[in-house]
Amino acid sequence: MTHFPPPAEELRLLDAELSRLDARRAQLLARRGWLVAVLRQHPAPPAPPLPPVAAAAVGPVQDTTAPRVQNVLLVLGGVLLTVAAVAFTLVSWGHLGIAGRGLVLGAVTLGALAAPVPLLRRGLASTAESLAGLGLALTVLDVYALHETVFADTDGTGYGAVASALLAAVWAVYGHLLRTVRPPRPAEPSPADPRGPRPAEATPARPAGLRLPLPSALGAAQLPLLLWAVAAATGPWGITTALLLTGGFDTVLALRARTGHLRVTAAVGACALGGWGALAAGLLAWTAAGPADAVRGAALLLLAAGIALAAAGRLPAPKAATGAALGAGLLVVAALGSVPHAVLPDTWTVPVLLGWGVALPAAARTSRLPEAVRQGLARASAVVQGLAVLWALPAVVVVLLGPAGWAARAWSGAPDDVRAAVTAGLPWPPHAVTAPLVLAVVAGFLVTAVRAPARRPRALAGALALAWAAALVLPAALELPYAAGLVTEGVTTAGLVLLAYGVTRAPAPTTPTGPYPSAGPAATATPITADGPTAPSEPTSAPTSQAPHAPHGPHGPTAPPTPLPSPLLIPLTATVLALVTSAGLALLALASESATLVVLAFLTALFAAVVRRPAPAAAAGGYATALACAVGAWLDWQPQHSALLVLAVPAAAALVAPRVTGAARYAVEATGAASALVGVGAAVTDPPMLALVLALCGVIAAGTAVRPDRRQAGYAAAALFVLAGWVRLASWGVETPEAYTLPVAVPALVVGVLRRRRDPLASSWTAYGPGLATGLLPSLGAAWSDPHWPRPLLLGAAALLLTLLGARHRLRAPLLLGGAVLALDALHELAPYLVQVTDALPRWVPPALAGLLLLAVGATYERRLRDVRRVRDLLGRMR
Repeated sequence: MTHFPPPAEELRLLDAELSRLDARRAQLLARRGWLVAVLRQHPAPPAPPLPPVAAAAVGPVQDTTAPRVQNVLLVLGGVLLTVAAVAFTLVSWGHLGIAGRGLVLGAVTLGALAAPVPLLRRGLASTAESLAGLGLALTVLDVYALHETVFADTDGTGYGAVASALLAAVWAVYGHLLRTVRPPRPAEPSPADPRGPRPAEATPARPAGLRLPLPSALGAAQLPLLLWAVAAATGPWGITTALLLTGGFDTVLALRARTGHLRVTAAVGACALGGWGALAAGLLAWTAAGPADAVRGAALLLLAAGIALAAAGRLPAPKAATGAALGAGLLVVAALGSVPHAVLPDTWTVPVLLGWGVALPAAARTSRLPEAVRQGLARASAVVQGLAVLWALPAVVVVLLGPAGWAARAWSGAPDDVRAAVTAGLPWPPHAVTAPLVLAVVAGFLVTAVRAPARRPRALAGALALAWAAALVLPAALELPYAAGLVTEGVTTAGLVLLAYGVTRAPAPTTPTGPYPSAGPAATATPITADGPTAPSEPTSAPTSQAPHAPHGPHGPTAPPTPLPSPLLIPLTATVLALVTSAGLALLALASESATLVVLAFLTALFAAVVRRPAPAAAAGGYATALACAVGAWLDWQPQHSALLVLAVPAAAALVAPRVTGAARYAVEATGAASALVGVGAAVTDPPMLALVLALCGVIAAGTAVRPDRRQAGYAAAALFVLAGWVRLASWGVETPEAYTLPVAVPALVVGVLRRRRDPLASSWTAYGPGLATGLLPSLGAAWSDPHWPRPLLLGAAALLLTLLGARHRLRAPLLLGGAVLALDALHELAPYLVQVTDALPRWVPPALAGLLLLAVGATYERRLRDVRRVRDLLGRMR
């Protein structure tokens, strides 16, 4: 075995390394001795204690801490002792006499209740808490044992009420007595203690006494009134009153308690029993058999509302106060609305509740209430109004979607009233007669109550939507005549269009209470329309103080994302509502011929008046198309003949499009194209009429292509003309493919020639490829299945001419296409003779010829490669 390095060399290296380590150790020991001497002469201050997070990071990670383990053990021990006491009381009770029973339970209870005192004085608070809990549980067993032995004939519910009251009082006194017991003060650290004084956070202050007795007393205090009401057979009214009074007591205690655990227990009791009582009072008030019972239920609801409102005025947390005031406001509305509900018909229930809900903010403004309470009452009003609007929403849905049922039975006859017309597809909601009143009241509230500049535009937009819904539902709710309903929806549509595209052309006012509050200094200089703000006439500069925190990009400050301007909410809302109303009006008019024609003509003219905007332009085209179809049906024309009327819409769109700009132009052209598709679909069952329709569409497209910015429409016009010709030929029964291809191929070749003259560098595939492929390939396919000789002969002659022209003018497309068609045509013509020759030859001749061909190619392989490269280069130099 060979060592590398050799053993002697390796031993020398190890000795040298050990010597260096010894020298380094001696140097470090000398440095340590010097540092120790310096520290003895000048002692360093004690290091600061580690923070809890750092200490936890430095020390070992533990699943549980010592106090937690101690608490778990104490709780388990107390539970086991309580279980043993219960088992002793219920199972082993009969083995002892009266004296033994009293002596055992009394001694154990007194011992358990007295044990926490010395434990608290020694600082064992957790152990004292566990034994105090055991003592409280034993007092409950004592009360039970007393009832079983002494008061066995007493009513259990009444005895429970008295016993719970006594237990609550005893436990409260017990808890207050234990608060006088003070734990020992922690010993002061000696000056010689090397650890130094402990920080204040290391010994958290614990409140005097125990935590369990007072919350337990409060829990027992929840039962006396409730059990007394049950024992006295006061019925649901007495039980509800007991629940509310107990909840009020808990509320007072929660507001006045000084300790957190007692405050939390009282708050839980107040919410649980108070909420239970409020629900019970609402049920009693709204299911009352008469006004007297309704008044009693309303009084209980007002009691609950008063408790909640008083709590809201004293709660320190604004969110909690707002929530309590919200609940109080809802309870007040429910209380004040329950009495009219018992007297008035069900139709007026929601309007009465809405009236009280609208009055809440006004009552809050007139009284001196904290701001959080006012916000809670305002939110309660908003909840009531929102629920009222949701109640009225089904009527709006029926008015909008119900007329769709007339599509299946159009022109079957006008109904008697509007409600019969709108319920053609959906039933009318019950008690919805007052839905317009509800919607109008909420709309008026939004207009008059919301004054903040930031919320004013949204409030006005919401008010507009609600007023629109009220106007839409009113004719059906009042069962007005059918014509009155049509007129109402038509006037509503016209008013919305006027609001969206007429009034909004003026600059928006800047007053906070105006319908269009200003969004800044530049808002008054920028006219606002329904499709967005237009460019200002002069550039405006806003003060730099308006954007102190503008974000900066790599090349300077960048503008933050701009939300939709507030003044645009009104015109956009009006536009959407106008479109929805017009659709509902068109569906509603399907019941009668005259109504359909008049309504569609009115809608077409209305939206055509503001055709310079995208949405009205699209709507005008759509309603014009529907009007053309309706006129054709009114004249008893067939659908294919009505298609000629429909084509008037794309023709008008082609004339109007150059006169509008922006998105409106695209909307007009898209609507015209859609109308043309409708006309084509209507004529598809009649080929001659379809050919005429396609030709007329081609004329419209060709007229559109005259515009410099719509030259691409020329391709569509050419395609439409070709399709029209093909459809006409098919209707005549023409089956010759050249009749279909040559009218397309010849113009395509002419276009290619013109293209090559204008651009000599253009590829022949781009200029002549489409025309040549269209003229040659279908004829080639027909020639292969044609048993006669004229078509193959003419096709071969044409292919030969194209091949020669391509070679003469060095054009790749004619050369390759002509050559390929010529070869395939010749192969088709020579195929029968080749088959005959093959059959006449012996069977060994074809393999021999194939072998000779392969030998010849292999012998001249390099030459053939050069020929192939030469041909490739030649084709590459062609156009």
